[in-house]
Amino acid sequence: MSIIDRLFALLLYLLPHHLLSQLMYWLTRSEWAPFKDRMIKAAIRIYDIDMRIAEEPNPARYPSFNAFFTRALKTDARPLADGEKTILCPVDGAVSQAGEIEDGRIFQAKGRDYTLDELLGGDAQMTRQFEDGSFATIYLSPRDYHRIHMPLGGKLTTMSHVPGRLFSVSPSTTRTVPRLFSRNERVINLFETEAGPMAVIMVGAIFVASMDTVWAGTAAPSSRRISHWDYTGASPQPVELAKGDEMGRFNMGSTVILLFGKEAMRWSENLQAGSKVQMGEAIGSFGEVADEAPAEDSSEEA
Repeated sequence: MSIIDRLFALLLYLLPHHLLSQLMYWLTRSEWAPFKDRMIKAAIRIYDIDMRIAEEPNPARYPSFNAFFTRALKTDARPLADGEKTILCPVDGAVSQAGEIEDGRIFQAKGRDYTLDELLGGDAQMTRQFEDGSFATIYLSPRDYHRIHMPLGGKLTTMSHVPGRLFSVSPSTTRTVPRLFSRNERVINLFETEAGPMAVIMVGAIFVASMDTVWAGTAAPSSRRISHWDYTGASPQPVELAKGDEMGRFNMGSTVILLFGKEAMRWSENLQAGSKVQMGEAIGSFGEVADEAPAEDSSEEA
């Protein structure tokens, strides 16, 4: 860890995370044309955003910066990988880590990890489903496409909102802030799939004032207590999504963590820490395909 990383982490500890995120929420939803147009043009220039693949390529037509940030892509921009047993990447981004959950702990960075139980908000029943399973952590930068899609088709069983801090989730803070992903605010979406239970966890971060799902809208209530929604009964309405379907989005950038059960699947060999990924590409497999092609454990520092 460099001195710059340490100083940045110290600053993050001191900042009023939720106040700043609430301010960003209002700024990014401003529809005052001179302001929002300037923000959008600056973001395109600074982050070299390719608007040619956007469904709406004209920056001036977005009603707000947030509408631009969560923009849809053209239907052919992210083709889905073939194969019934293929697991798709849910987002554009960079792999932070991927590998196995060992002794109830998930690898964060060299010298740092956190427990599966605290990531899942202390839910013992959910934790048991992923003991000795597999995980992948994918970081979305401001340049990336910020909609989240289904790695596999599945039926939603529960959604949980876990309140917490809003530390940055950039690579520098991943290296310096202990238990980062289990301390930040997050939305845990648990699905039943052909590969068994699958969790898609949306982790909040500084300036990420809200996270949305397609079935519940903004899923980050103001309550500081853990909130749960059960989708196995008649109410709320049951939710079933196909592989590749949009399931949520980040309002500003953050991180997605995928969880699968013990021996349920295998990550692709090219899913290494630091590698770039795109929504729709193959990142793993399950069933006989996985058994025939074992992958290397990639939970090492890049």
